[in-house]
Amino acid sequence: MSTETLTIEKLGLSGDGVARGPFGPVYVSFTLPGETAVLAVNKNHGTVMSMSDVSPDRVPPKCRHFGPEGENGTCGGCSLQHASDALYHDFKRQIVIDAMKSKALSVDVAPLITAQPGERRRVVFIVRRTEKELLLGFNTPESHHIVSISECPIASPGIVSRLATIRAVAEALADNAEPFRLTVLETLTGLDLAADGIKKLDDKSRRRTVETVLSLRGVARVSVNGEVLVEPIKPLIDFGGIQVSPPPGGFTQATKPAEEAMADLVIRHVGKAKRVADLFSGSGTFSLRLARTARVHAVEGEDKALKALDFAARNTQGLKPVTVEKRDLFRRPLMASELKVYDAIVFDPPRAGAEAQVKEIARSGVKKIAAVSCNPQTLVRDLRFLVDAGYRITSVVPIDQFLWSSHVEVVATLEK
Repeated sequence: MSTETLTIEKLGLSGDGVARGPFGPVYVSFTLPGETAVLAVNKNHGTVMSMSDVSPDRVPPKCRHFGPEGENGTCGGCSLQHASDALYHDFKRQIVIDAMKSKALSVDVAPLITAQPGERRRVVFIVRRTEKELLLGFNTPESHHIVSISECPIASPGIVSRLATIRAVAEALADNAEPFRLTVLETLTGLDLAADGIKKLDDKSRRRTVETVLSLRGVARVSVNGEVLVEPIKPLIDFGGIQVSPPPGGFTQATKPAEEAMADLVIRHVGKAKRVADLFSGSGTFSLRLARTARVHAVEGEDKALKALDFAARNTQGLKPVTVEKRDLFRRPLMASELKVYDAIVFDPPRAGAEAQVKEIARSGVKKIAAVSCNPQTLVRDLRFLVDAGYRITSVVPIDQFLWSSHVEVVATLEK
């Protein structure tokens, strides 16, 4: 441990300030470029002891739980509430610009489609029972300490206004001191609560949870490790006017505005395509919207998500035919020969990207491709394969969905 006076030069990929120390870069949470501070430095991590130069882009945080002075500790839900909108938006767009440059992809990156407070319809809380109380909130960065929250400016009013309800369900589920995750999804019919990481739920806890939920208003479903415990009403979400009941704990885009922005970009690019393959389709975020004008083949490795998509397609009038296929696209990608029949391909893989599948897409010669990604680093690796195969990137649009974090979504469109 040493004491150093250093100036922050830039924001790193995780949103920490980065200073040049005597032995290499030093990462300092909750700082901004241009700020000079006396730091306690431990290896490559610095903690602010005092600050002399403060950035004009520093703004008051929006939440009482944010930062080193946060109530109940430093909440790890956000990392950039202290940055002005202009600095924050530039930072997110620059992540995508830098990723493109890293693979020598020369393309203009569009302005960031921004996020607003109160838009998050899906939030993942950490829950743990202590001797004194039930903790429900977010971990402190790089720690198992849970900051129990009483407000959350990123979450939708429908979630924040029901924190007491969420706590009551969590209390019923937490019969020991083991922490677990509780994913809360605001749906059209009520909250969908999915607990994950509970090792064993005995009969008494099950009964208690069911009785608790039935005594509350506004809870559509509660599940544990994918098993439905109680479902007073089927949870429904809307994909472009088509209602879908997602599987317990299943993936959904975290905000409705970001989802709609992505879908709009994808649909506009696909245009008048008659046959579209939607790879890593999930419960149908893109498939069902595309089916208004095109025949869609949806491919997904998660069985329950695919069944939700199929049920919605079969029970919605006015759609073109939608076929579904359960397939692990990492181990068994659709081959170029299978893809050639499509006019357009959409793919939206997990953070690891879609390297094996993209190599087949590159060989297929399909005219139009829309790539959706939550990880710019794996996206640019995949785009490089396509560009080397003769595809031209026509647009790259960064989209903010995880407000005041370092995560950024991207939609890239390509033509052969």
